Amino acid sequence: MSDTTTSGIRVQVETRYAPERSQPESRMHFFVYTITISNSGTAPAQLLSRHWIITDATQHVEEVRGPGVVGQHPFLRPGESYTYSSGCMLRTEFGTMEGSYQMVRPDGTTFDAQIAPFLLALPHAVN
Repeated sequence: MSDTTTSGIRVQVETRYAPERSQPESRMHFFVYTITISNSGTAPAQLLSRHWIITDATQHVEEVRGPGVVGQHPFLRPGESYTYSSGCMLRTEFGTMEGSYQMVRPDGTTFDAQIAPFLLALPHAVN
């Protein structure tokens, strides 16, 4: 599990392999990640956009940027949290993801909430 806090915004990530959505014979391995974003600080913040860095086992890197998460721009008051699930397809049996969420405070201050690296791996690939 990945767990990091930046400027009062805590990002926790859990992952699992999804064999029902994978096609190993075609080198397509699907992983689901569930993220909880919590405001443990004293000021509200809203998620504007995301930036992902996805690295597979061959060290191939893909960067993904986009607005919000799963079509949402959650606004988190102190003590609130937001959880969502999404997925990632890899051509290898394991890899990593990391990145950041671009956040804004009501006063217009922006900052990047870090997403610590987390592992995407088939159960047998990490033994």
